[in-house]
Amino acid sequence: MDGGLWTVIEFQHVKPGKGGAFVRTKVKNVRTGKTIDRTFNAGAKIELETVDRSDFQYLYKDGDGYVFMNVSDYDQITLSEEQVGDAPNFMLENQNVTIALHDGAPLYVELPASVVLEITHTEPGLQGDRSTGGTKPATVETGFQIQVPLFVEQNTKVKVDTRTGDYLGRVND
Repeated sequence: MDGGLWTVIEFQHVKPGKGGAFVRTKVKNVRTGKTIDRTFNAGAKIELETVDRSDFQYLYKDGDGYVFMNVSDYDQITLSEEQVGDAPNFMLENQNVTIALHDGAPLYVELPASVVLEITHTEPGLQGDRSTGGTKPATVETGFQIQVPLFVEQNTKVKVDTRTGDYLGRVND
């Protein structure tokens, strides 16, 4: 659409009392990250593109790039910070991820819905201190900071939502 590759973030089918039905959408440009609202009338033709998804393993950060290895043929690719997005906040070395490819060119990194990370630093929670809603900041092993309940201590493994960065719970070994 408009000479770019777009993905639908959300859509709503509308059938008014009179007139034709239409679809109200919010679409995001895969390459630039720009999000726009677009309305399509019934019968609108849109050209579909195939986006392949392949399993890769995150190896290491190399300067400004992130190096991944294809788990099926062991080919390595380097992605820029723009292509990786917020993924480094939740990626550990040797972790498996899915990378979307269009005509062999990498587009973006897809992480699992949640990951298990260890808390490397957090202040001890003070009993009775509820002025902050019962949460405190904690830094996980990737260097990303999340909000956790007061009872969570340092060196605890926690489950984190990769879409929002929210604490989901403790993980027992």
